[in-house]
Amino acid sequence: METMRAVGIRSRTNPDEQVYVSLARPRPGDGDVLVHVHAAALTPTEFSWPGTWKTQAGADRPFPVIPGHEFSGVVAALGAHVSDLAIGDAVYGFNDWDQQGAQAEYCLARPQQLAPLPQTLDFAQAAEAPISALTAWQALFDHAHLEVGQNVLIHGATGGVGAFAVQLARWRGAHVIGTASTPNVGYAHDLGASQVIDYTTTRFDEVVHDMDVVLDTVGGATLTQSWEVLKPEGVIISIVTPISPEQAAAHNRRGIFFVVEPKREQLIEIGRLFDGGELRPLVAAIYPLDQAREAYARARAGHLRGKVVLQIVG
Repeated sequence: METMRAVGIRSRTNPDEQVYVSLARPRPGDGDVLVHVHAAALTPTEFSWPGTWKTQAGADRPFPVIPGHEFSGVVAALGAHVSDLAIGDAVYGFNDWDQQGAQAEYCLARPQQLAPLPQTLDFAQAAEAPISALTAWQALFDHAHLEVGQNVLIHGATGGVGAFAVQLARWRGAHVIGTASTPNVGYAHDLGASQVIDYTTTRFDEVVHDMDVVLDTVGGATLTQSWEVLKPEGVIISIVTPISPEQAAAHNRRGIFFVVEPKREQLIEIGRLFDGGELRPLVAAIYPLDQAREAYARARAGHLRGKVVLQIVG
């Protein structure tokens, strides 16, 4: 039996206690792709996601659970009926929330969840992009239908999703306003925001009005206050807090909550933007696989510019 090294979680009540395990290397089934993982990004909030602990059918997932669902690597093997990838292809992408993740030497994914590695990025840079960049893309373009010349307010403009959203909105030709903490105001401008509000000193709802789109990556009071800065036909897109029809109706505005979906075509387009210089990678720090605990501590500390990445190969 071929084995692999992995980060494992053995307790739902103490997900911070990552352990290092040796597990059987997964084998690709019909329609699967086995990826030799070179790098995987950390998303600490995944420990609050239902899919981390439950299958789609609602059953408890067996321990150890391998976290981390966005990654880069090289195709190592193909299951039956996979025709658009080849062994040796360098790829990046993300796999299902309720299956074993990518903080391991190997993981499984489906072709729709993978795209060619952008030519200008290394594996660590590419690993942190799939979930965050796709979330920003789908929020702005699939759900908000952002257009040239519109005004968009992006909360958390230097966070994992927000930083990509600023860059994508600028690329689309929108007028971009972002919120950020004092140390990151300049960085938000550098990403492409025309105006940046330091939320530690200024209430955004006192200085921003008539927004076509608000992207909420924060939730709580930030979401509540955002209704008042929208145009009558404007829309709030939240990736944090579900928005009920009643809540939106109470403000006479539109509100949408969504969960990102893997879309190969969009990952390919995002890769083109990286290679064309329209997007920049956002890696905050890189740790080896055997320092996963330290990596998670860094990721949970917050106020990072980008994501923390585990380097698994090289």
